[in-house]
Amino acid sequence: MSTRAGLPAEASDLIDIDELIAAYYDRKPDAAIPEQRVAFGTSGHRGSSLSTSFNEDHILATTQAIVDYRNGQGIAGPLFLGRDTHGLSLPAERSAIEVLVANGVDVRVDSRDSWVPTPAISHAILAYNRGRALDDPGRSDGIVVTPSHNPPRDGGFKYNPPNGGPADTDATGWIADRANELIAAGLDGVRRTPFKDLDADALGEYDFRDHYVRDLENIIDVAAIRRAGVRIGADPLGGASVDYWALIGEHYGLDLTVVNPDVDPTWRFMTLDWDEKIRMDPSSPSAMASLVAKRNDYDILTGNDADSDRHGIVTPDAGLMNPNHYLAVAIDYLYSHRPNWPTDAAVGKTLVSSMIIDRVADSLGRKLLEVPVGFKWFVPGLLDGSVAFGGEESAGASFLRTDGTVWTTDKDGILLCLLAAEILAVTGKTPSQRYAELEAQFGSSAYQRVDAPATPAQKAQLAKLSPDTITATELAGEPITAKLSHAPGNGAPIGGLKVVTEHAWFAARPSGTEDVYKLYAESLRGETHLREVQEEARAVVAAALA
Repeated sequence: MSTRAGLPAEASDLIDIDELIAAYYDRKPDAAIPEQRVAFGTSGHRGSSLSTSFNEDHILATTQAIVDYRNGQGIAGPLFLGRDTHGLSLPAERSAIEVLVANGVDVRVDSRDSWVPTPAISHAILAYNRGRALDDPGRSDGIVVTPSHNPPRDGGFKYNPPNGGPADTDATGWIADRANELIAAGLDGVRRTPFKDLDADALGEYDFRDHYVRDLENIIDVAAIRRAGVRIGADPLGGASVDYWALIGEHYGLDLTVVNPDVDPTWRFMTLDWDEKIRMDPSSPSAMASLVAKRNDYDILTGNDADSDRHGIVTPDAGLMNPNHYLAVAIDYLYSHRPNWPTDAAVGKTLVSSMIIDRVADSLGRKLLEVPVGFKWFVPGLLDGSVAFGGEESAGASFLRTDGTVWTTDKDGILLCLLAAEILAVTGKTPSQRYAELEAQFGSSAYQRVDAPATPAQKAQLAKLSPDTITATELAGEPITAKLSHAPGNGAPIGGLKVVTEHAWFAARPSGTEDVYKLYAESLRGETHLREVQEEARAVVAAALA
């Protein structure tokens, strides 16, 4: 942890936006260099123009690859396109438009030429495809131009197929391979119409904000929030949700204040994250320090990342909630207050989420679906209603409408923030107060995720760890009950390793978006035991990376 973590950003921390955009157009990637190739992580290609990993050629080639993919899949309906507030997002969106229009794709962009949160894209895709068969050629899909919570120097590009969620590895692998072929061929095979030459009617329009906001009453009890007079402070953290929060407060008559309406691609108003980087991570105490300082000014304070697919919940009594704690509370509340949900719908969690969730699901009599990291694993279940809630420890989740039908199949940070206000309005308790009750019932969780630098080669080594790597029979004094390289919920590889005992576990896996590896650990026997688990886990990872 840096000594400057949680302190306001200084001038030396800010990027030069002009330099960033110039590099986007000037630098040309070499497909023979691994770091300069198109590579999709858990939900998209990310990089920076300054390191020649997110440049015009990347987006032109990737967009053409998406066109080729959708043609091969028989997808001929409209493509919904949106961007977040990162400095590289607007240039990348325009590059994508040039290719989409040249290929005759019916592109639908925001009618206000404004920012579009990831959940609003998913919502639009699903609304358009409602009632259409899986092989209907008129199905729609979408692209979100966002690197999510990544630093201001980064750009991101994510494809959402007709199911509305993040594309699976079959799709992203094909798209990445095709894009790299096109880059290696000097973009031969990429169709393109210069943006300045586009006709006024070349693009279709869609009011993402209005459609999304007006539909919220079908998934959140906004009337209860209004009646209870819950004072909400919503901080978009300079991201795409800024105008959405303003309309939510206005349309539903809520006592809602947009705490910081500023949008600045340098994010000069942020406090620094653990490594002195500006990162719009609403689950990070360091990045959320300025919001936590306002904890007594509102009943519920919330934060979202740049594309609004992540949430952060701040309460007067506890400050910033650990995402795992809030997920447990959300699950406990929703499965008890949504009588029209399918009685056999499972609880979805990633395998690096808290053991408390397991115990909550068991107390509710609900099946637990434990999957690898990546929201894509929840998409089928959210679509057909067999999973009513899917959540990740990194503060991403979505759930079903009150009638038990699909809302979004991508993470929805706005939704989870509004749910915190509903919980307070209906129960009279903040989510953190309810979590204290859950801990009294199931045990006190000590949980921590630690990020550490790792080269691409080291990350590749870590992803190949197998249960055979662990020869020990005990972890921090407890017998090891499971060594997992595949998720128990669906048998999919986890891209790392998880070791479990009765009261603790650790998991190690490489980041899909940054040059770090993530070490997760939890103990229900307190902080001291957690430190023992972490110490032994680090030894395992160090041996693997040696």
